[in-house]
Amino acid sequence: MEVVRYRAGHPLVTETDEAAAEEPLEIRVEGRSIAVVMRTPGHDRELAAGFALTEGIVRNGFEIFEITSCLTTNEASAGNVVDIALRDPARFDAARLSRHVFSSSSCGVCSKATIEAALQQFPPITAAPAIESKVLLSLPGQLASAQAAFQRTGGLHACALFDPRGELLLVREDVGRHNALDKLIGHQLLAGRLPLANCILLLSGRVSFEMTQKALAAGIALIAAISAPTSLAIEFARAHNQTLVGFLRGATMNVYSGAKRLW
Repeated sequence: MEVVRYRAGHPLVTETDEAAAEEPLEIRVEGRSIAVVMRTPGHDRELAAGFALTEGIVRNGFEIFEITSCLTTNEASAGNVVDIALRDPARFDAARLSRHVFSSSSCGVCSKATIEAALQQFPPITAAPAIESKVLLSLPGQLASAQAAFQRTGGLHACALFDPRGELLLVREDVGRHNALDKLIGHQLLAGRLPLANCILLLSGRVSFEMTQKALAAGIALIAAISAPTSLAIEFARAHNQTLVGFLRGATMNVYSGAKRLW
């Protein structure tokens, strides 16, 4: 799209630039609409699968029969509706979600109707590998190099999975940080790779309560971030035996929970 660039001491110039795409995605379960999320189009099946897991709709990938893109007569909704079919539809309780219809790209937990609905229950971490500190320090550079869409637009969050040796396994980008994580988790869920106790999760921004909760739903024990965690994220990580690292930059980091796993 066209933008007008201003540079001090220079005339205004009209140039072509890229902007991060943002469109609504309606997620249905057994034909019933449960949420509309504002996301970057792409990897929508993964997003729906990750959402289903972290919302407690399913407990594993086997419980998902299929995820399909729905045909619609509304041109504006074309390609923006997915439906999750369950192997046991009778288990699905839509009323339990207590979720409003709309979730913005900046906040997923904001659409929850009650505090109880926001506080999903997932078991704490019981075991995870020890990680060498210098491995963590090497991760931000790898993530930056893998953020292709961010390099073009400057407008996307990213989540990445690494193995204990620091090898990059998977990256997902989205205008919503919680969407990026749902896409990452959804990919691993559909591939039958959960739980992810032996993986390191790296976030390109801050760590909110919702991000630690989603990570726990996938069995992730170690969460690291370029920016800061919130107070509730720290409390949640400590209560569920997760290692939480913030301000992972250069040769320094802050460890807020689970320092025993680092050496």
